[in-house]
Amino acid sequence: MCQRVFRNFDPSLRTQEKAVEYVRALNAAKMEKIFARPFVGAMDGHIDSVSCMAKNPNHLKGIFSGSMDGDIRLWDIASRRTICQFPGHQGAVRGLTASTDGHILVSCGTDCTAVDHQCDGNLFATAGAQVDIWDHNRSQPVNSFEWGKDTVISVRFNPGEPNVLATSANDRSIAIYDLRMSSPTTKLIMRTRTNSISWNPMEPMNFTATFGSLFSQKSLIHGSVANEDCSCYSYDARKLDEAKCVHKDHVSAVMDIDYSPTGREFVTGSYDRTIRIFQYNGGHSREIYHTKRMQRVFCVKFSCDGSYVISGSDDANLRLWKANASEQLGVILLYQSGCIITRIPTLLQLLPRERKNHEYREAVKNRYKHLPEVKRIVRHRHLLKPIFKASALRRIMIDAERKKDERRRAHSAPGSIPRESIRKKRIIKEIE
Repeated sequence: MCQRVFRNFDPSLRTQEKAVEYVRALNAAKMEKIFARPFVGAMDGHIDSVSCMAKNPNHLKGIFSGSMDGDIRLWDIASRRTICQFPGHQGAVRGLTASTDGHILVSCGTDCTAVDHQCDGNLFATAGAQVDIWDHNRSQPVNSFEWGKDTVISVRFNPGEPNVLATSANDRSIAIYDLRMSSPTTKLIMRTRTNSISWNPMEPMNFTATFGSLFSQKSLIHGSVANEDCSCYSYDARKLDEAKCVHKDHVSAVMDIDYSPTGREFVTGSYDRTIRIFQYNGGHSREIYHTKRMQRVFCVKFSCDGSYVISGSDDANLRLWKANASEQLGVILLYQSGCIITRIPTLLQLLPRERKNHEYREAVKNRYKHLPEVKRIVRHRHLLKPIFKASALRRIMIDAERKKDERRRAHSAPGSIPRESIRKKRIIKEIE
């Protein structure tokens, strides 16, 4: 029979309690870095750049990918193998999307720039010279929108309101359309081009846009990061006069973005050959992933369960990453006729005692995260040398611009140069 243990938690009797917890917090932060192994494996098979990806909402392990040579593949994430290929495109595949039931895959080629399917319905939208709304059973668009003369490069349906969609165009605009009104509702004119848009699945009124012009981007080796806004901005569709949050850290154009199913974080892929994971309300990334062989990242996706991140890059590879770098992976062995045919990595199911210990370490680390030593260990990330140099150069240029504004304001009449918030700085005007 187990005897009940009585403990006296009087602080006067446990004078070293905070010191012991601080040491445990340090050890927890160090152990997290030791066991951080985010890269799971690469999925090769394409012979040209991976330009787009799409998730199958009805299949947890499936992911579609399209490349610049017109090849479309369905991958099994667990085994990292191609399940099937879909021929048909003669040129580059610009967009992929799957229906909610997972039975229909829609792709667009060089005559369009993007495609997205309605979250709950039979409609999908294509973007190009104009925005066309299509039905599965019709060969002609059921509706068309045109607001401006420039090419629309991104389109996304709202996950909570299927009749609302957002687009971005080459004229640096972000437009919101409502299918119930058969007309556009709002348009923002930005200072730089928006490459991609993603709605928050848990807060459907909020969306995050990625910025940076691809055409003026050059190699990081030449250090050209000067005149580009490489940040992401989160907006509330009900109040578009300023951003809710600015997400910084990339040093080149951000090409794609995707939210986690929980809506608490999102992943971005950039021209600087890295992918980063941000908290939905965080100004800086919590993780940065890169490899020596990975080139410019064109598309990124969270897995349907939020445990993995998939990236597609210019080197014709898809790469599989863990969403939590230090999370443990186990191996499932598949046998056939007494022989091992494959090893499939999967997340380990922790025992109750291990889960309790893990939760305690996270709680202690979170409690002491503001202290300098713990903060230094948690925030440290290893960067590639070109990215490190580009980040330092970008900080110097931002500081120089800030000092220039301060000096101009100091030598001008009081109030003649108003201060402009960084959340409003990227917006030129709003059109309704």
